[in-house]
Amino acid sequence: MDFIDTHQHLIWRNRFGYGWTAGIPALAEGDFTPEAYRAETKDLGILGTLFMECAVDEADYQAEARHVATRVGEAGLLGLIASCRPETDAGFASWLDECTDLGVNGFRRVLHVVPDDLSQTDTFRTNLRKIGQRGLAFDLCFAARQLSIAEELARACDDQPLVLDHCGVPDIAGGAFDDWARAITRLAALPHMQVKLSGISAYCAPGTASVEVLKPWVEHVLASFGPARVVWGSDWPVVLLGSGLTDWIAMSRALLAGLSPADQAAIGQGNARRLYRL
Repeated sequence: MDFIDTHQHLIWRNRFGYGWTAGIPALAEGDFTPEAYRAETKDLGILGTLFMECAVDEADYQAEARHVATRVGEAGLLGLIASCRPETDAGFASWLDECTDLGVNGFRRVLHVVPDDLSQTDTFRTNLRKIGQRGLAFDLCFAARQLSIAEELARACDDQPLVLDHCGVPDIAGGAFDDWARAITRLAALPHMQVKLSGISAYCAPGTASVEVLKPWVEHVLASFGPARVVWGSDWPVVLLGSGLTDWIAMSRALLAGLSPADQAAIGQGNARRLYRL
């Protein structure tokens, strides 16, 4: 089973600020480059990667996309998902226009670190729909406690392709399965919703990430969305807080081993090619 990684973060500290990494020892220092990722995944079946905006400091988010666009085609980098600010009309349309010229494949606005009501304004939702009108997907980054907000946003923007990152950030360490599972079921009932199998090993108690621990959570996602609406991602280098990159790749293969070859291929790469127009 080969993969297109739809959630590769890259860190260049001499270019951009990453305030959110402060206090996280595994991420607080050093760069995480396409070349380093490629070296770590050599011969592990990674066909290519899609850069996911890295929540750089506010002043840097546009410069980040501009820089990454110059790197597409290098070290297996197939495209990029850029950051945007749908909550603000000023400059939003011009940023979408520039991103079209940059060849951007999708957008994201990190929403678990901002006030819950930010995505509930008419401005945010109107601008979000403009992304869908251009045929591009929008990645949703909500914590598990916010999945009702994600559902409200999805229902209000039913013509916008949406991708729920990290399976909705379940509290695996705390065993908070039932409320999360009900929210996933409701979101999966919306046909324009997709889900990303990524990041979840970091939500296990330290040192406990395993196929056995993750299996019920992944099985619920697969049963709810079906293989045709699941894409895969590594969440590198944040995955270092959980299983690590190479173990996550191996776990993913094990977790998906019971699917048909066609369904494995869809999750591994086919859905990503369609959704992000690769």
